[in-house]
Amino acid sequence: MTISQKPVVGQSQTGEKIPETIPNGPGAAAILAAGIGCAAIGILALAGDASKAINGLLTFYKPSGALSGVTTVAIIVWLVAWFILGRRWGNKAVAMSRVNIAAFALLLVGLLLTFPPFMDFLQGK
Repeated sequence: MTISQKPVVGQSQTGEKIPETIPNGPGAAAILAAGIGCAAIGILALAGDASKAINGLLTFYKPSGALSGVTTVAIIVWLVAWFILGRRWGNKAVAMSRVNIAAFALLLVGLLLTFPPFMDFLQGK
């Protein structure tokens, strides 16, 4: 038994049939929010390492130190970004190439800022 799928088509104002695009906004929102969350981990880790005051604010659980606050706050940032982007892009077709480039750049920021030699270089150690 074979299943054939016909392309979904719409109708323009002039009456000609045009193919409809499937909204990719929710997927794009998830990808970009993941990049934002990665960058948040890097930025918060650097801030916690560079400043004693921020380190104290991010220490939610003493045995793990500021790492407990860094990860908790970064998860909150990720979820909020995903929620906001998901609501804005829910039924839209988004340029995935731009979203992927931005998400990859944010991922690189997060990776660099959690890499100890790079963090030490930025702090002048």
